[in-house]
Amino acid sequence: MPQMNPELFAPQLVWLLITFVILYVVMARVALPRISDVLATRSQRIDSDLAEAEELRRNAEAAHETYEKALADAKARAHEIAQETRDRLNEETAKMRAETDAKLAEQANEAEERIKAAKDEALTNVREIAGDSATAVVERLIGRKPDSERVEAVVEAVMNDRKKLEEAA
Repeated sequence: MPQMNPELFAPQLVWLLITFVILYVVMARVALPRISDVLATRSQRIDSDLAEAEELRRNAEAAHETYEKALADAKARAHEIAQETRDRLNEETAKMRAETDAKLAEQANEAEERIKAAKDEALTNVREIAGDSATAVVERLIGRKPDSERVEAVVEAVMNDRKKLEEAA
């Protein structure tokens, strides 16, 4: 093998040195600057992408805060609308209740008047019936017809006493 021959070591070392220097110069002048440019470009791109991502994150946070504020405002407005609606319905209900109460009071008064009229009519009929009954009873008991004015006076006195008792109760 020629490379193991000790006589050829010196020329091999010279050629090794020449080849190393040429490769070093080529690497230092051509390959390494290109690699440095690629690495620098890549680093700049990464830095710009990170800056853009940070800006997008801030924009997203701002949009989220705007959304949260709009949502809170919408909830507050919905609550206000609901409260206004409740208040309006309560007012309408109170108004309708007052109208209904007034109608019921009027109907109750009318009914009381009708009841009073019916009661007065019934009392008039009761007076007549009581007078006729008293006359018939007295006539049967004593055998003659009593004086009609006296019977009416007695019936009237009894009815007045009964009326006073009802008023006192």
